[in-house]
This record gives sequence, C-alpha cells and structure tokens, in this order.
Amino acid sequence: MKTKVISFVLAALLLSGCGSAAPADSGSAAADTKGKVATADDMTEIVDVVEDGMEAIPAGDLKDGVYDVTVDSSSTMFRVVECELTVENGTMTAVMTMGGTGYLYVYMGTGAEAVQAEESSYIPFEETEDGTHTFTVPVEALDTGISCAAFSKNKEMWYDRTLVFRADSLPVEAFADGVVATPESLGLADGSYTVEVALEGGSGRASVESPAELTIADGKATATIVWSSSNYDYMKVDGEQYDPVNTEGNSTFEIPVSGFDYKMAVSADTTAMSTPHEIEYTLYFDSASIQAK
Repeated sequence: MKTKVISFVLAALLLSGCGSAAPADSGSAAADTKGKVATADDMTEIVDVVEDGMEAIPAGDLKDGVYDVTVDSSSTMFRVVECELTVENGTMTAVMTMGGTGYLYVYMGTGAEAVQAEESSYIPFEETEDGTHTFTVPVEALDTGISCAAFSKNKEMWYDRTLVFRADSLPVEAFADGVVATPESLGLADGSYTVEVALEGGSGRASVESPAELTIADGKATATIVWSSSNYDYMKVDGEQYDPVNTEGNSTFEIPVSGFDYKMAVSADTTAMSTPHEIEYTLYFDSASIQAK
C-alpha cells in the first residue's frame, strides 16, 4: 500500500512538472531557436554584395565621428534603410534602421552559430517613436562581408545575411590622414593634367571617357566627366548639383574631385527612361595615372 501511494505521488509530480527539470520558457529566444536555421529553400534570392577588388577598411583608417553610411544586404527581406556609423577609439558601431519589423534579434555571426550561442549575445531590436525598428551592432570593418543572422518573428528561424558597410558612402573628411590621396599629398602643383577614371554603378551600360581632364587650382582638383550618352541633365557630388557645361554632344560636367585612389560617390540624373531617374555611381580616379599636359 505504501509503495502504491509513493508511485501515485511521483506520477502526479511528473505530470505537474514538479520534481523534474522545469520546462523551457516558451518566451525564451534561446529555447525557441535551438536547431532552427533557415535553409536555402526557405530564403528568397541571395545577392552577392561583396564586390571584386574590395579591400577592408578598419576603424583605424577613419577619424572619430558619426557618419551616415550605406549598408548593402544580401537579402531584400533584410533591408537597411538608414544607418548611422560611430567611430570612436578604434572601434565602430552602427545603428541600423530597418525597412520592416519582422525580426526580433540579430546575431553577429551565422545562424548555426546563433543557435549554439547564449541568449545574452543576441541583439534585440529597439523601437523608435514612429514604430520603426533599429539594431545597434558592432562593425568590424567597412567594405567587407560581415555575417549577420536575423531571427524572424513569424517564421521563428534564423536567416543568414551578409552585410557590407560601404566606405564609398562616407565623406572624404571621414578618412584618416594619408588614407585618401589628395593634390597636396601627391605634390600636384596648380595646372592641367589627365587622369584615368573608372565608373561603377547603375545598370553597367553607362561609361565615362578615360583619361579625363584634371585641373588643379588653389590646391583643389576638378575633373571634366564626359558620359557615353547625352541623356544626363545633372550630377550631384556631396549633395551639390552640377549642370552640364555643354549643350551638344554627350553630357559633360565639371565636378570636384574630393580624393584619389578611392571610390568617390556621385549620382547622375538620366532622362533616357520614361521619367527622369537619379542613379548612384562611384568614380575612381587613379593617382598613378596622373600626367601633366
């Protein structure tokens, strides 16, 4: 009789959860995400955001400060619409403003690593006054692929993403002395020169003439950019608009060159489409190719 009573009590304890390990908290991300990593079949198209020839830019190549930076993501489902980069004492952090609210956490690593990690290493979202979500993450370097796993609120799975924080979206003033070549660092006297220039961006169909005319005046560089078509009605550099300097032939602009040997961000408005469309490009002026005229 005594044995039967003990057995009955033990059974009751087991059924109630007492006398055994407590069940995992259903609200715990660590419990809910163990072993749950999205496969390729679960994902939309993956984009390769690491471009050929990219070289990592560490925090030491930048001046301390706060900068707006463009972030490329390998998935349109993880879209960073704004990002603020802080550089301080040799480290970088970024506040990424997301284009949606579908992710609860990010983890700086792969999904497989995330499911093995402690929950304390997960980075939760913060909600702004207008309801958008942000994540504050460490940035190891610019212009390099950074693994970032994102935990989906609806799918309850980790999705592998690759992020690239683009150095060409920073103003030239953000770079430490000596990182970006200038007329002064190159010892260029005032005068006329030519320089090889490479265009990237857009659909890849447009091009610019190379070498380009280069003028140094009062220590500042100006380049004459001649496009492969007549359909560009303005260019922008550092937010300032420049209009064509010609009325016939291919669109031609005189724009400032903020530095050499790095990808300088510009935009150009094309009228070739049904409606005018502003397109982002980069121009790379190769200092080794500079020749006096």
